[in-house]
Amino acid sequence: MNTTTDRNLLLSSGSLKNTKIVNLDGEDLGNLDEIMLHADSGDVAYAVVSFGGFLGMGDKLFAVPWNALTVDTDEHRLVLDADRKRLENAPGFDKDAWPTTADESWMTDLHTHYGSTYQPRNAQRRDGTDAPFAPLRKR
Repeated sequence: MNTTTDRNLLLSSGSLKNTKIVNLDGEDLGNLDEIMLHADSGDVAYAVVSFGGFLGMGDKLFAVPWNALTVDTDEHRLVLDADRKRLENAPGFDKDAWPTTADESWMTDLHTHYGSTYQPRNAQRRDGTDAPFAPLRKR
């Protein structure tokens, strides 16, 4: 497996949608459904993994820290260092009731579940002013 560490590699979110996600043993864990961004900074907050079900019906959705995923460029897939049981026991959410914010305690719990430590971001709006989790402004 050739996992990339090339910081110059760019991938579009559209090219990643529905990408297969496997664990280190190659076991299928689901597909990438979405990539969630912080509205104020554009930083990736987490990946949404679709798991279970059949032909998209009955799938469960799970938030996975973006830094818990590795890109396998040879196999065109994402790798998550977790077994199926960890994903099955992860806090999920309903397709019709997505989290609308990712507060620090939610993000901490998410990272803890996957064995990583959440590093609170120093959010800065695009205009350069400090504003963690600033509300989206309509233009």
